[in-house]
Amino acid sequence: MSGFEILTAGRVVFGRGRAADAANAIRTHGTRVLLLRSSHAAADRLAADLRAQGCAVEEIRQKGEPLLDDLEAIVARGREMRIDVVAALGGGSAIDMAKAAAALIPALGPAMRYLEVVGEGRPLEVAPLPFVALPTTAGTGAEVTKNAVIGVPEHGRKVSLRDARMLADLAIIDPALTDGAPRDVTLASGLDAVTQVIEPYLSCRATPFTDALCRDAIPRGLRALARLMQGEDAAARDDLALTSLFGGLALANAGLGAVHGFAGVLGGRTGAAHGALCGRLLPGVLRANARAVAEEGGDLSRHDEVAGWIGAALGDDADPIGVLERSITAWGLPSLATMGVGEADIPNLARESQATSSMRGNPVALSQPQLEAILRDSL
Repeated sequence: MSGFEILTAGRVVFGRGRAADAANAIRTHGTRVLLLRSSHAAADRLAADLRAQGCAVEEIRQKGEPLLDDLEAIVARGREMRIDVVAALGGGSAIDMAKAAAALIPALGPAMRYLEVVGEGRPLEVAPLPFVALPTTAGTGAEVTKNAVIGVPEHGRKVSLRDARMLADLAIIDPALTDGAPRDVTLASGLDAVTQVIEPYLSCRATPFTDALCRDAIPRGLRALARLMQGEDAAARDDLALTSLFGGLALANAGLGAVHGFAGVLGGRTGAAHGALCGRLLPGVLRANARAVAEEGGDLSRHDEVAGWIGAALGDDADPIGVLERSITAWGLPSLATMGVGEADIPNLARESQATSSMRGNPVALSQPQLEAILRDSL
């Protein structure tokens, strides 16, 4: 057995109602609070609770994907206010922006010094500020990962700011915060959550720890998403929130694969929702990976397991990848073409995707023609 490490938040709290104690927990880390938030009513309550405890709270509403210019403005504001703790209550975008702000407010240089790919990729010289995360969508698992994904429009890319010290000091996953989320948000974020337990399970970097998480979460997440596409269901919300948490833990410790290798590049080019891209790409990547592993005479047992879980959850054991593709279309997920990907873009998109860090976790190295075929299969 190969050795492995486990990276996660300093403390993880899961359960309905656990967000009620968030202000007390944040207050232990400081009294000048930067709160990156969505429009969720729970953010109003959290800000009020913090102020009632004597905290100075700077609220910033996160809209859309995290972008470099916005991040730099937030960092400047945080330094001006001498912020000593950062909190996020919102979806993956709010959490990533808060995580990046916590890292860069005390940093010695500008953001581009530390960003991967388009920047210098240098390590942080100074430890980030304390950071507390409360997700309101079940998808990214960003509350337990060590990187923040930032869009850099002038380069047409989404890239990471990454450091093990960026892991949250406290992650509070309260499934009640996801209740009643819009159907399209539930679909995109849920497909992201499912992808983030499938890819680590198939990853060439999988460990016994991540295997245990993914074997539980893959069938759990698929069943929950299918139920939520039929209507609101509190138990399914709980299951999808747990899947998202397990996905964050798994990807932080085993990596991802071609779906996320593509999604970062396509997201930077099109501005499409990350989860929607992942969901649309997943069937084509699963087919291509299984085919490539078989051609190399590799072990297909894990691929068969995943296909079996998909078929059982969606009711078609004969063609599980096909039923996944048909289901996400029936649920209303747009095509890649609708999201802004054209046939002429495919060679460059495949080339750029091949160089991403997520591709290194894929179960098999995929060639440029294979990557192009996946994109065409997903259009």
